[in-house]
Amino acid sequence: MKWSILALIMGFCIDLMVGDPHGIPHPVIFIGKLISGLEKALRRVFPKTALGENIAGGVLWILVVTIPTAIAAALLWVCHSISPWLRLALESIMCWQILATKSLKDESMKVLSALRSGDIQASRHAVSMIVGRDTAELDEAAITRATVETIAENTSDGIVAPLLFLAIGGAPLGFFYKAVNTMDSMLGYVEMPYKNIGLIPAKMDDVMNYIPARVSALIMLAAGWLLKLDVKNGWKIFRRDRFNHASPNSAQTESVCAGLLGLRLAGDAWYHGVLHKKKYIGDELSPIEPEDIPRSCRLLYTTAVLSLFLFVGIKLLILGAI
Repeated sequence: MKWSILALIMGFCIDLMVGDPHGIPHPVIFIGKLISGLEKALRRVFPKTALGENIAGGVLWILVVTIPTAIAAALLWVCHSISPWLRLALESIMCWQILATKSLKDESMKVLSALRSGDIQASRHAVSMIVGRDTAELDEAAITRATVETIAENTSDGIVAPLLFLAIGGAPLGFFYKAVNTMDSMLGYVEMPYKNIGLIPAKMDDVMNYIPARVSALIMLAAGWLLKLDVKNGWKIFRRDRFNHASPNSAQTESVCAGLLGLRLAGDAWYHGVLHKKKYIGDELSPIEPEDIPRSCRLLYTTAVLSLFLFVGIKLLILGAI
């Protein structure tokens, strides 16, 4: 387990330095292809009824979380049998590819760059790369708001939650979480054709993120204190608005971010041509502006570093006690 902790620290540092370079094969691509292939196959096997698709979604979930987890565990076992150093190298790479700190910042800063240039079409295209909503009609404020929301939500989904799973069970458990989260991203929609087959994947993502989302929110408040943001308002908005979302988890970090920066986030949004009515999160103490994107990124990085120190510290204390 100490090897896994060292691999986590090394993977985290590689992620901060390298991010997600284009052209390097990424495990999430494999997971995505696995999901797509199994979805098509299971739709042919099970009845085209709501119940049949629900069952297909359950089978899909079991297969998709099992395969990457088992492959990661098997590869690490083989490498460890050859040399612990080979296992350390491979698990460090795995941890790096599971985390998304720098890539989230880089993609968000592309939106900022497009906004600063005044090119609204380029801004809409840049934000469409990191959000699931329709972006063709968004103005500058809406683009900025969507970007800040994505940074806040994915601070939990893309960084803190994976760090927690990696700290608990190493790279295999990290891939387990990544498979759960990727299924929700691909299938967790309330519109057809995903409404039924995506039900169990979406609910399981809610279950797996229930504790990490709340831990993320508390760590983000601590990060806000270090950055000298409005922690009092962050705590107020967190307590008031943390359930202002269809997901029980998404608004946890969004509410903290909104409070710390004095922004009003969320509200109605279009997805696949359908208007989704959403509650607001936060109070508009100041109008949202493009510079809120780098402010959110600083909050992201500080939260990530604090999470690493916290999880590694707790794990080392537990190992020491054992």
